[in-house]
Amino acid sequence: MTPSTPTARISSISHHLTENQFRENSKMASRSQIPDQLPWDPTCDQFPPFKQLPKLPNAPEGAAWVWGSDDQLGRLNLLTPERVKASAAEIRTGELIRLDLPLDVPKKPAFERETFIHNIKTVTKDVVFDDTYALNTQSGTQWDGFRHVIRTHSHQELLQRGKYYHSLIEATSKDIVGEAANHKCSIHHWAVHGVAGRGVLLDYRHYAQVHNKPYDPYTTHAITLPELQECAKFQGLDLRSEFQGGDIRVGDFLLIRSGFVQRYGELSPEDRYTAATRSHGDIAFAGVSRDTDMREWLHDSYFAAVMGDSPTFEAWPVPQGDFLHMSLLALWGCPIGEIWDLETLAVRCRELGKWTFFMTSAPANMPGGVGSHANATAIL
Repeated sequence: MTPSTPTARISSISHHLTENQFRENSKMASRSQIPDQLPWDPTCDQFPPFKQLPKLPNAPEGAAWVWGSDDQLGRLNLLTPERVKASAAEIRTGELIRLDLPLDVPKKPAFERETFIHNIKTVTKDVVFDDTYALNTQSGTQWDGFRHVIRTHSHQELLQRGKYYHSLIEATSKDIVGEAANHKCSIHHWAVHGVAGRGVLLDYRHYAQVHNKPYDPYTTHAITLPELQECAKFQGLDLRSEFQGGDIRVGDFLLIRSGFVQRYGELSPEDRYTAATRSHGDIAFAGVSRDTDMREWLHDSYFAAVMGDSPTFEAWPVPQGDFLHMSLLALWGCPIGEIWDLETLAVRCRELGKWTFFMTSAPANMPGGVGSHANATAIL
């Protein structure tokens, strides 16, 4: 029966709208992950902030080991088929931009890592050739896997009960090397699952240069969250999550250009070698800060992975010993990419006025592996 008076009709329309709004809110609520409801569903649209993480037995404070009892992927779980398919809409021009430096760059890796060696092998003279590589997976453009570092707050804890990400519970070397070594948290799990989705580039180096904020990427320069927010605003991006009205989507890849690769190209071979062979206490690189605001934003944005052109992603060295690596890798299961070549990508994004793109990476399918070269491509 149709309401007969204007007041009744308005009341009916208001009730109808209220019901629809309730249904929409209920629908949204059903796609919001409840903190204590384990395991978490990676297809949800919204996930708990850091301050609402559930308390997990046998896990360090702040651990987000929430994707199942045998999880090996961490935040790569967020790369669902639906998100990967949706990310393909970022492809506009079809341009392919490789994000790896040549395998022999840097010529001399920092932190006393082995130099890449390439040999040509003659199989049949003048007819057939092979080649061989000898490399440390951390020597150039790289992924830090979950076996790379444990979570610990002190040297004593490191000796007693430091923990790797989720599945490799106790930090004992027998899990990684020797006859009893296993494949828990191995890099090959990433390779089998696949790594592809939407990338978001923050060209902090360009922003700093335009705004007269000079710094040397070979020194400790901490990039704060307010600076990243201003950088994003300069690019026309909003670093809030999508459900807050911003541009960051669950499962995005975050890429930050700090200028290391640019500066590396400007130095002489002698200066590069000198910088790379500094003692551990003297090595310094620009990178993101480790303050509470940055940590909580990185956590709450639910990136599938974070990458940078710096050899350390975070500002280096770390005086307090509270490495951001430990939070990202061991607590949250968030892969870290380092020494990525973002130079060409930054130029094209600037020319196109578009800072999001489709991205793929093929980590090494190496059971038991700790890390991998990235083998990554952006598709514009």
